[in-house]
Amino acid sequence: MDVQNCILSRRSIRKYTNQEIDQSTTEQLLIAAMHAPSARNQQAWHFIVIEKRNQLDALADAHPYAKMLKSAPLAIAVCADLSMEKSKDMWVQDCAAATQNILLRAHSLSLGAVWLGVFPREERIMSIGSVLELPDHIVPISLISIGHPDESPEPTDRFCTDRIHYNSW
Repeated sequence: MDVQNCILSRRSIRKYTNQEIDQSTTEQLLIAAMHAPSARNQQAWHFIVIEKRNQLDALADAHPYAKMLKSAPLAIAVCADLSMEKSKDMWVQDCAAATQNILLRAHSLSLGAVWLGVFPREERIMSIGSVLELPDHIVPISLISIGHPDESPEPTDRFCTDRIHYNSW
């Protein structure tokens, strides 16, 4: 799949078949994540791969918009490691870019995925951190629910010329 088609056809997928995801596919998602841009190349990220049903269910209960995790075979938590910070607060952008890379790579592999925002919601940071037993210097930024899609929503055209400005407002 070419990059433009991948970007334009990607949709959030919240319904999955019961088919598992193999380790080599999971590794491809993580390789894509770690090739995201990073401020000063700090790469202050860690990724938690969640495959155990009890953990996926606990995360579904801990996040108000994560009920699809109850049927997902896989989730990846994208986390920032504050002890690795070189450029103050840039880990937010770094982890967001890594999250997007996972979503695009999942789509290119015919998987379905949805970005579940965690940071900056303190209650989500605390509840997800508790389920994943995160140390204090690790901040969960996002959860990504991943599976073989059991739905196929049509792509939408989001291009809006009213939002484009050249050289100034």
